[in-house]
Amino acid sequence: MKDEVITPGNVVRLSDRVSRVTAPNPGVMTGPGTNTYIVGSDALALIDPGPESAPHLSAMLEAVGKRLKWILCTHTHLDHSPGARSLKAETGAQLLGFGPVPDDGRQDAAFDPDRALRDGDVLDCGAFQLRAVHTPGHASNHLCYLLEQQKMLFTGDHIMHGSTVVISPPDGDMIAYLKSLERLLALDLAALAPGHGHVIQKPHDEVRRLIAHRLKRERKVLDAFGTKNPATLDDLLPLVYDDVSPGIHPVARRSLHAHLIKLQRDGRVAEEGDNWRLRI
Repeated sequence: MKDEVITPGNVVRLSDRVSRVTAPNPGVMTGPGTNTYIVGSDALALIDPGPESAPHLSAMLEAVGKRLKWILCTHTHLDHSPGARSLKAETGAQLLGFGPVPDDGRQDAAFDPDRALRDGDVLDCGAFQLRAVHTPGHASNHLCYLLEQQKMLFTGDHIMHGSTVVISPPDGDMIAYLKSLERLLALDLAALAPGHGHVIQKPHDEVRRLIAHRLKRERKVLDAFGTKNPATLDDLLPLVYDDVSPGIHPVARRSLHAHLIKLQRDGRVAEEGDNWRLRI
């Protein structure tokens, strides 16, 4: 069955415990928009309030009424956490997240949780529990949340539907990202609820696909040095990402940089000023 088109502002019931409302911020980086998930039936938890947006705030308030008790953020990128401030001001709900905000110029620097969560922490919401799973890579402070009663993992930007996430150094880290993906293979999961796009019903298959995709891209990086060695990022970019639109290349360049840093740590390449050299 084909997934229905995601329409911002519409509340979509995904299960007896989970609903989704999507922010009106579609784009290259956000797909149909940032997904906000509402969990529970009486006392509610809300995951990822999205960007600052008056229409999205109204949609969230209409969906939760006076029942919102907890606001959880997966990470502090600008399309995921800034909406928490207005939502908290309107509802008095407790704000939770990883805590310290990385200083890389791409973060919600004002994020200030009432409670800082760490890996393995469980938020007991009475009728359901949400367990924090630290998944650095896309962002060093990235948390996924496992709804234990349904084995549904809210993945934020760790996994997106229909696309791969950007790994942007210095906070983004390809080694950490691959390790975080591999960690999910050990979890008992029934579904992934991503920060962008539709629910993914075969979680472990998707995780394996993403790992294989990243390693295939790494192989292309190494092969590109057969054309030019040493080479700059801009020399390598069209060779490594020849399968994507040139319009995506400025974003892909960040992930290419992350691949090169990983290969440098692995001892496969060396950085020499603006150049990268394959170690023979």
